Amino acid sequence: MDRLQKDLLRQGVREELGPMLRLAGPVVSAELGWMAMGIVDTIFVGRLGAEAIGAVSLGNALYFAVAIFGMGLLLGLDALVSQAYGAGDLHECHDWLVQGLYLGLVVCPASMALLWWVDSVSDRMGFNPEVLAQARPFLRASMWGTPALFTYAAFRRYLQGMGLVKPVMAALISANLVNALMDWILIYGHLGAPEMGVAGSGWATMISRCYMASFLVVYAIGRDLRTGRGLIRTSLAPRLAAIRRLFSIGLPAATHILLEVGVFALATMLAGRLDAASLAAHHVVLDVASVTFMIPLGLATAGAIRVGQAIGRGEPAAASRAGWTALLLGASFMATSGLVMAIIPGPLSTLFTDDARVVALASRLMLLAAAFQLFDGLQGVATGALRGAGDTRTAMICTLCCYWAVGLPVGWSLAFRDDRGVFGLWIGLTLGLFIAGVVLLWAWSRRAAALARGEFSLAGAGVGH
Repeated sequence: MDRLQKDLLRQGVREELGPMLRLAGPVVSAELGWMAMGIVDTIFVGRLGAEAIGAVSLGNALYFAVAIFGMGLLLGLDALVSQAYGAGDLHECHDWLVQGLYLGLVVCPASMALLWWVDSVSDRMGFNPEVLAQARPFLRASMWGTPALFTYAAFRRYLQGMGLVKPVMAALISANLVNALMDWILIYGHLGAPEMGVAGSGWATMISRCYMASFLVVYAIGRDLRTGRGLIRTSLAPRLAAIRRLFSIGLPAATHILLEVGVFALATMLAGRLDAASLAAHHVVLDVASVTFMIPLGLATAGAIRVGQAIGRGEPAAASRAGWTALLLGASFMATSGLVMAIIPGPLSTLFTDDARVVALASRLMLLAAAFQLFDGLQGVATGALRGAGDTRTAMICTLCCYWAVGLPVGWSLAFRDDRGVFGLWIGLTLGLFIAGVVLLWAWSRRAAALARGEFSLAGAGVGH
């Protein structure tokens, strides 16, 4: 790249910053709201002891190890809706929502059946029995929110693809209030409700998911009634060609997110084979790292939307600038968050518990989390930018190789063969994230160069109206 091209790229990135931040702000807030629900659950059950904290961690790990795949299939809507919107075809945007709902309708019963099976065999997986005794009621309660979760996911991707991100933010922020209220009522038995302990947190999660789905459905239909954009007049007939197209784009994305979430879920299950304090420390640091990751995750979604809309408008160079802008913002934030985590690991840990052993273990793990922050941000945002361009396979392959072939085996070996416990497990996770960040940054640079040369194609070409 010569000096003139670099100057043009810098100028384009500066021009892209404003639109990217306006879109990313509500999306990041929504992602933080999503993560806050789990943190609220942890805080409310924290008074019940380390086993209760570990139970929520284990229950969520088991749940999302299954349900995240169905949600991931709908990630294809990011590229399909945003590119259709960029091309000015609202009717196609509406149709993709309908087909996404049909895909969710097919996947939901299979996901719930698998969750029931996981619950039935969980006592044979070697988990700490005191933790598992509380995790299973949590899992059974939360799984009833799966249909609402898939409905929410389809409407969220549809609205975000058209740049309507504020209602998604509002849904998640208000859902946290619902979740906190229901936690307070059901965990401790207030307002005449039975005292349900950790299981009450599972029911609170289920109720809040139903609320989120209802919020977005009501918003989308109400907006259409006001503006007459055609959503309520869209045919409800399933279109097999469209569903196959959505599935073909969504499957690698779903596999990627399943592999990514799955590696941390499996790490949690492995930590569950250790003592309760180790599992609780793992959960505390994972919560902190997950909160910081919500920023690049939100930027990944905003980047996917901006990249997809630019491609839909026939402006591939603008798509390249959008992806680089999202990466710059994500890298800047995660470098800062890593510095903060390295400076005050103890105080961050005490936000969740006052158990001295848990705090000591969590403080050590926090230093490893600080080390991988930048690379975690790079891989997260690059994945979103690639998804906006219709490429969902690269991130899937990278995740399989970096996390499952390198990070997890190294972590398992250090934790159980070398007796380094949960610290060894996190060394392996850190190594996997280092490699993934470098590889996906390289993959996006190649795709961005192709876009800058005008080489692109519509992800949804040939399927719409």
